[in-house]
Amino acid sequence: MTVQVTINGDRRELPAGATVASVIDSLHNAPEGRGVAVAVEGEVVPRGKWPSTELRDGATVEVVVAVQGG
Repeated sequence: MTVQVTINGDRRELPAGATVASVIDSLHNAPEGRGVAVAVEGEVVPRGKWPSTELRDGATVEVVVAVQGG
């Protein structure tokens, strides 16, 4: 079974039971989730709740990654 979610505007199919933590782990530009903020349905999810926050079918997820530069 899978769920359809929108991550930063892109529709994705994830395994049922996918969590915010599993989405962050799949991102190549956010090692260990450092410099990352996540909102699900417009509500910021505290880092400590990433492993327990399951994504429901149709969820909208925004992931913001801080980029160093200058």
